[in-house]
Amino acid sequence: MIFSNTPRPETLRSLADVKLTPFWLDDPQRPEPASALTENIEADLVIIGGGFTGLWTALTAKQSEPNRTVVLLEAGETGSGASGRNGGFMASSLTHSFQNGLNRWPKEMSKLVELGHKNLDEIEATIKQFKIECDFIRSGEINVANEEYQIEELREEAEHSAQYGEHVQFLGKEQMQAIANSPTYLAGIHDHSVAMVNPAQLAWGLRRACLEVGVRLYERTQVTALAEKRDLVFVKTHYGQVKAKRVALATNAFPPLLKRLSFYVVPVYDYVLMTEPLSKEQRDAIGWHGREGLSDNGNQFHYYRTTADGRILWGGFDAIYYPNNGVAPHLENRPGSFARLAEHFFQTFPQLTGLRFTHAWGGVIDTCSRYTAFWGKAYHGKLAYALGYTGLGVGASRFGAQVMLDLLDNKKTERTELQMVKSKPFPFPPEPFRSPIVNFTRWSLNRADDHGGRRNLWLKILDALGLGFDS
Repeated sequence: MIFSNTPRPETLRSLADVKLTPFWLDDPQRPEPASALTENIEADLVIIGGGFTGLWTALTAKQSEPNRTVVLLEAGETGSGASGRNGGFMASSLTHSFQNGLNRWPKEMSKLVELGHKNLDEIEATIKQFKIECDFIRSGEINVANEEYQIEELREEAEHSAQYGEHVQFLGKEQMQAIANSPTYLAGIHDHSVAMVNPAQLAWGLRRACLEVGVRLYERTQVTALAEKRDLVFVKTHYGQVKAKRVALATNAFPPLLKRLSFYVVPVYDYVLMTEPLSKEQRDAIGWHGREGLSDNGNQFHYYRTTADGRILWGGFDAIYYPNNGVAPHLENRPGSFARLAEHFFQTFPQLTGLRFTHAWGGVIDTCSRYTAFWGKAYHGKLAYALGYTGLGVGASRFGAQVMLDLLDNKKTERTELQMVKSKPFPFPPEPFRSPIVNFTRWSLNRADDHGGRRNLWLKILDALGLGFDS
């Protein structure tokens, strides 16, 4: 189905009372922020960034070596960035998708699938261990075909990925419609190795777990500079500093403290809507009682899921890059994207016409050219970083944290021996070339969706080089 991008008057009315704030963070259970750092301290390990990557790094570091002094610094509040703004899809995939991983590391794909499944199991075990209430449910994710040409693509993916250990099932039109009733659905594949989660509650639960095991947390503490002096790194903030033996950099899409990382990551804004709770009649009209995550199979795709209180989160499609790596609070509000999302929602579920949206927000994604996280070290091995998840970091961030700790501890593990870990994505060009290249690529992807998946010469060149642009 080719979605119309022109919102109708009734669509615009559904946004009349929308609240411009992330639904997940609009929660009375949100913890009070910790105090800022206002003194000079010392630490064995300091972690910069209080999102999923930073939280998993802190918790894992302290669990593996309880006597290690671990300090976590967050510029805002824990989970207030990408970790509290996403759709809450926790995939086992470490490679953004099976096909993306197979294209890049075919010899490692079985191991990457195995490690991804193990990672998801261990996340679930941690959630149970620390009694984190975050609406974790292993309902899986269904990738939906809404164009004829996509059906065979999904069937082949299901058959191929199963040979590498993925838990997938092809669904024909009747099976798909029995799960969720939409006139746009032609087929789908159900990946059972995906969980749904309330991402903000997970971040806050990991925050509590970190505090319980002795991590020292400072929020509203922006790191302003790093300085290497002999065997130490000095982490400087506005009102204090940390003298650290090791540093883990987990700043996601925000401006990196290592300038060279800006060549590898493009900050891309993604936009999301949340509906009011559905009535029983509305839910019966669409089915979808299994709480599976759903996503389109197009280049520009929607992702959507239900919540514990019966709402529908609907996001994706637009992936907006603002010139000069723009990252700022005012970019989180984009009425044009909200209107387009709402129109696409009612084209997918016309039986829900009249439903209202209560929340609308945006968040920034750390997009890299290979879609997956990448790692590296600096300051003679005293600092390690992980970023580039490209919108699929809810689960993969724990694996990313483990790799960072392996690198900082100079451990040779099955993780550090992966070519995925040893290699880097192709860098993006700097401005003024970056904006036109990114925008032309987006235009080309949209055109491919409108023309039966046929990719133009530019996309074929990117494919040949192993490059891409995705949300």
